[in-house]
Amino acid sequence: QVHLVESGGGLVQTGGSLRLSCAASGSIFRLATMGWYRQCPGKQRELVASITGSISTYYANSVKGRFTISRDNAKNTVYLQMNSLKPDDTAVYYCTLDYVGYSSRTWGQGTQVTVSS
Repeated sequence: QVHLVESGGGLVQTGGSLRLSCAASGSIFRLATMGWYRQCPGKQRELVASITGSISTYYANSVKGRFTISRDNAKNTVYLQMNSLKPDDTAVYYCTLDYVGYSSRTWGQGTQVTVSS
């Protein structure tokens, strides 16, 4: 089973930027769909962005035009570039991996992003 490790969270002011990284172990990374979910205080976990092995991307409406997901298969790493951050973006952000050969989604441990007003 693969292991995911996120990094890059922190405290930023409104309008600022952060880049989250998620490093994956194992050899199936390039075949997997990678995603970023977030859980805002008092809300359900939601999908923010995803990227397939063929580099097809999805973004939630709330982050379109501000967030960019990308991947580097040589480094087994997926990124989430977050620009023009708002207080509503404050959440724990989780990296995920979906692979056809696995019975369930793999989750990282999460990284806190806090946007101050």
